[in-house]
Amino acid sequence: MPHPRTRLRALVVALTALAITTSGATAAHAAPSKSELKKKIDAASEKLEDVTESYNKMRLDLKKTKADSVKLEASLKPTQAALATATAKVQTIAATSYIQGKVGAVDVLVSGDEENLLGRMAFLEQIAQSNQQDIDAFKETTETFAERKAALKITQDKQTAQVKELSDRKKKIEDDLDDLYDMREQVYGSATETGSSYTGKIPSIPGSAGKAVTYAFNAIGKPYGYGDDGPGSYDCSGLTAASWAAAGKSLPHNAAAQYSATARISRSDLQPGDLVFYRSNGHVAIYVGSGKIIDAPSAGRNVLHRTIDIMTPNGYGRIK
Repeated sequence: MPHPRTRLRALVVALTALAITTSGATAAHAAPSKSELKKKIDAASEKLEDVTESYNKMRLDLKKTKADSVKLEASLKPTQAALATATAKVQTIAATSYIQGKVGAVDVLVSGDEENLLGRMAFLEQIAQSNQQDIDAFKETTETFAERKAALKITQDKQTAQVKELSDRKKKIEDDLDDLYDMREQVYGSATETGSSYTGKIPSIPGSAGKAVTYAFNAIGKPYGYGDDGPGSYDCSGLTAASWAAAGKSLPHNAAAQYSATARISRSDLQPGDLVFYRSNGHVAIYVGSGKIIDAPSAGRNVLHRTIDIMTPNGYGRIK
């Protein structure tokens, strides 16, 4: 099967070839218009953004896996210490029993005077309970140690598999990006769609939302970069995460995860700083007021300031 990059480039060549007329050619063979080619590119761009957001989610999963691995590793240290202590106690019990021989309750009870009988009985019971507790602790600690060690191994195996999948997906995105830039060049004459830095007045908005919005305005005109969260380039969820990080709020670098991390609001309740979600949470933007958003659209395009109705939103979120 041809490589995806080869197939896409073949498509570009085929579309360009349509512009070449031959004797007897009809109007039906005319090259597609820029608007038609732009639609094709935008559709491919949306698919690529979906892959990018999946990549971002995988990075979040991998980060959590690493954190779980660190916790498990740390949990083994006190368990190992408890195991050593319990083992030493059991070994002491075994050694004492061997040296002293098996002493029955009757031997203890008949020795000494009758006056201290109750005290000697209580002492004997304490010894029995103490020994049993040490033995129980040994058993429980050994089982816990084995369970945690097995869990750590499973986590490490999962992490190794995620790293490989992440590497494979990264390579595919890089190849697709090259092809997308080639396709865009057919329309725009360069790898980047129009979109320059913002020179207008940034609205004055109080509180943390104002800091997030100001950051987003300052990011306008910067290029799209898959998996990037600034300051030089962004993908859609990277931009919204970076904007709110500037305001001291942490958001996961994934559009769907940001949807889950925010409170649901209606369109009529929108305020600057709120997030707007599109394409079943495959794309996210930050609302900046007056019916406008700022977003990192897709590969080959710069961060833009544009209408909220770039497509039909499927939800709105407020930072908790």
